Amino acid sequence: MDAAASTLSTDAAASALANAKRKAFWRLLPLCFICYVVAYVDRTNISIAKLTMKQSLPWLTSDVYGFAGGAFFWGYFLLEIPGSILVERWSARKWISRIMITWGIIAASTAFVKTPTQFTAVRFLLGLGEAGFFPGIIIYLTHWFPSRDRARALSVFLIATPAAQILGPKLTGAIVASGTTTLVGLTLKGWQWVFIVWGLPATVLGVVVFFALTDRPRQASWLTPEERDALEDELARERAATAAKHRMTLAEAFRNPKVLLLVLAYFFVVAGNYGVIEFFLPSILDSWYHLKISSITTYMMFGPALALASQLFVGWSSDRTRERRMHTVIPVFIGGIAFVGLAFSRGNLALTIACVAVAAAGTKAYQPAFWALPSMFLTSTAAAGSIGFINSFGNLGGGGLATPVMGYLEKSTGSYVVGILIMAASMFIAAAIVFFLGLGKKSRAGIS
Repeated sequence: MDAAASTLSTDAAASALANAKRKAFWRLLPLCFICYVVAYVDRTNISIAKLTMKQSLPWLTSDVYGFAGGAFFWGYFLLEIPGSILVERWSARKWISRIMITWGIIAASTAFVKTPTQFTAVRFLLGLGEAGFFPGIIIYLTHWFPSRDRARALSVFLIATPAAQILGPKLTGAIVASGTTTLVGLTLKGWQWVFIVWGLPATVLGVVVFFALTDRPRQASWLTPEERDALEDELARERAATAAKHRMTLAEAFRNPKVLLLVLAYFFVVAGNYGVIEFFLPSILDSWYHLKISSITTYMMFGPALALASQLFVGWSSDRTRERRMHTVIPVFIGGIAFVGLAFSRGNLALTIACVAVAAAGTKAYQPAFWALPSMFLTSTAAAGSIGFINSFGNLGGGGLATPVMGYLEKSTGSYVVGILIMAASMFIAAAIVFFLGLGKKSRAGIS
């Protein structure tokens, strides 16, 4: 009888845990996804707006644009680690709400820049406003999803970036092409409306986040007591097991060779992403093929579509096989090869777009597996701070340096080819670092 009762109790707990995870998946991830779509469009819509901003702002040359694009990541860098720790120790709901509200206001103010200094300043403030959002969500998901389900949950959140890249350029291009329009007493050019139209939803979503997100399972009124207990118990067991093997302070985590190597790997792969795909792709297509904005925004949709499918596959496959390393390495390496192909594809539009699509997939597909790596050997504040550390330094180096480097090389050489090849090399370096780091290999016990 006792054995039967024990089996019944185990089955009930397993059922409650499954129900809790399913409810969390559908309750939390859609809102996180929508917020990231809007945030990502606000960050990158400058690449489309730039195509006509140059007519109003003749000082907006490639080097000025690249420098201002890099300034975003300097602002991002300053608050990234403190923001990540606040999510762990204080409240993800309140911090993310603050980010979205201020982010939207600053993004909208880009419409009114008149000098290079103002443009650089507003991009810096935009980075400062968004700092902590991405690692904050990564940390937040560790509060809700056990490690066996984490890559899949991450993949659903992370496909917001390719979704934004699919929806954003076409919508942004339509606003840019609308020309000068008067609305609610404001007469502005199309590129100015881009920043206002995309900034407003971010601010509104910040208010929604404050009331809709729940920080921890124990605070979720939409879970039954049994579901709350089952999920909290599962997460507590995981944290205890990880802490028993890898207990370290925040300062120790920042000095840990694995953390430092993950920073370097992320640095180099982000360089390829921002150096080419995010900030210079519209300019490359315009320079090489003299296309209309509507054609550029259409061609820009192919890469994100492939990236979206690739991210979902990597998240599913990585969780199914319990392997993280090669699920990170292979997409990044393939992305590097595609950048090499892109550099020599000028004159063949179909080949250029194919290379762009594969490169875009490579710079995105690795993420669900990569971001599951830190929580394999870190817990609590050490994990939160390290995720912010990896993201902030990676973005500072990748975006903060790669973007101005691309702008400088284009102006000094009159070509994007050298810059693209440098970004290809950075992808190969990133793949090599993760491969030789060895973290996340499949083992009989799961992942080592």
